[in-house]
Amino acid sequence: MNADPSANLTKKPIAADQASDIALPLGAVEARPDLILEAGQSEGGNTEICAAEAEEPASAAQPAEQLTDRALVIRADNEKGLSLSERLINGVYRLTWRTPLHKLRLRAAAPLRLQMVPDDPILGNATRGTAIRAGHFRYLGLEQPAKDYDFNAAKWPEGFQDYLHGFGWLRDLAAAAPREKVRSLAERLLQQWLANHGENVKVPAWRPDIAAWRLMNCAAYAPLIMGGRDKTHRKRVLTQLAVTARHLDRTANKAEPGIRRLTAWAGVVAASLLLPDGHPRRVYGEAGLRRAMLTTFGADGGVFSRAPMDQFQAIAVLSLLRSLYEQSEDADLPDAIYEALDMAMAAFQGVTHDDGSMAGWQGAPALNVEMLEHLVQASGTIARPLRQARYWGYQRITAGRTVVLADAGPPPIARHAATGCASTLAFEMSSNGQRIITSCGGASAEGAMLTEDVCQGLRATAAHSTLCLDDLNSTAILPKGKLGKGVNEVELERREIDAATRLEMSHDGYVRRHGLIHRRALVLKADGSELRGEDLLLPSAQSAKARKAGFDSLPLAIRFHLGQHVEAHCTEDAQGAIMRLDDGQLWQLRINQGQLTVEDSLWVNGYGRAKATKQVVLHGETGPGGSNFAWALKKMG
Repeated sequence: MNADPSANLTKKPIAADQASDIALPLGAVEARPDLILEAGQSEGGNTEICAAEAEEPASAAQPAEQLTDRALVIRADNEKGLSLSERLINGVYRLTWRTPLHKLRLRAAAPLRLQMVPDDPILGNATRGTAIRAGHFRYLGLEQPAKDYDFNAAKWPEGFQDYLHGFGWLRDLAAAAPREKVRSLAERLLQQWLANHGENVKVPAWRPDIAAWRLMNCAAYAPLIMGGRDKTHRKRVLTQLAVTARHLDRTANKAEPGIRRLTAWAGVVAASLLLPDGHPRRVYGEAGLRRAMLTTFGADGGVFSRAPMDQFQAIAVLSLLRSLYEQSEDADLPDAIYEALDMAMAAFQGVTHDDGSMAGWQGAPALNVEMLEHLVQASGTIARPLRQARYWGYQRITAGRTVVLADAGPPPIARHAATGCASTLAFEMSSNGQRIITSCGGASAEGAMLTEDVCQGLRATAAHSTLCLDDLNSTAILPKGKLGKGVNEVELERREIDAATRLEMSHDGYVRRHGLIHRRALVLKADGSELRGEDLLLPSAQSAKARKAGFDSLPLAIRFHLGQHVEAHCTEDAQGAIMRLDDGQLWQLRINQGQLTVEDSLWVNGYGRAKATKQVVLHGETGPGGSNFAWALKKMG
């Protein structure tokens, strides 16, 4: 994405003694307003934005060090999301959709046919499709009768409504049986939706991103929903697609910034390629899509929400557009889309384990590996996993078949947080494709099996493999996926040495309340057989506030959430734990102080179901002066 000038930051290393003299271009700040690298004070007292990554050559005193990267990432703590006036304006604007004037603007003649049929980059779920054939919509544990369903499920979670109104169920039906066996059912369900919402323009059915997905899914499965002999039905569907395109023309730029606005503008571009005489719409849509990408992706290709599920959706929608462009005879894939897709895939693969499964950051459930492989293939890109994503905030360390993933960035700001989690400095670890340490994940999978209260708990610091002080979250968890005060600065240093990779991170999430900084160091040996860790609580410059509060000691817990098939048993001295994986691997955890216990935990799979698992917890205490807890995970066989 060359449109973002901050993308050039990593191309030329900056010496540490020169970092404070080099300012970022203003475009970099505009492209990523929530994060800045290394803030220093100018003479006038204003904040000066400076690059803070460094490459240090090996010296005689440090022969083992080959490369050092440093960064200080700051979260804009004055960002409160949409203001009350903005929300009111958006609400009034949505009410205008129901007016006769808006309906008049949407009138469109039915095209004779679609110009092409794109490939769906998302793999359908045959189990859900079979349930639809049996008469029920099933999604995230929720179930609704499909026959005579009016699609007015306003009381159901947002994800279920998106599935229904975005027509994601079409891919599930297509995966469940041959086209001839499900065509009549698909057409009947489509007719039911048209009867209830074809002319009733309101949210959620006509929310711009949902309308865009509905248009693109109808196009991808056009042979399924328009392959019969009923010409009246075919004309009605084509008319509806033209109406949806006109609705997107007028509402795409009003969608929420981020993945929703990106999807809405992608719908405009898709409509220009699918419907006749689309050149003017394509020029308009491509310009809007370029702007939307700047409010969706950071300089390293990661989405601003920091949610892998949003990254998945962004790659899916861009991959579908790529399929349309490749089939078009008079339109070439814009370089901006190609570059964005390439960078987004590299960033996405940077948060996957060795078996291709996705980490549970920012509420992501464990998606089916086959689905992820299908997305990679559909994207048409071959990208190496991104090891360091400073703007997106994730670090990846690999050694042999051992993979360590770390959340090394501040949480997303309110404007972009969808299911924001207080997971700063958490890590996940896998070996030979087997999860050893993980996160609970699944906060985005609210449904029948995961209630709103449970999802709130899954966003907490305690639901991730990191240190939790005084049973408090490092960043405040707010309703509706938002986050409050807490982590503002994350300092990062990564060193590549001869026999290992060392990652040092720190955050200030507990400074405001207790005057303590959490610093974590992770060292992975080159052969992947051992991961050493150290969690420190250090007094900050504001520690006087904590001493004034008068606390002598505070409880803390360092949690290691285990993979689904990992058995764990503590040693008699409570200073170690033995972990056995289902493929026979044996790992040992040892600590230098505190007490280890094995406790219950849970892990959310790709269907939104919570699976009972275990966690090893290091219990300890700290005083105002801080503390130091060292631990090691070593492969024993």
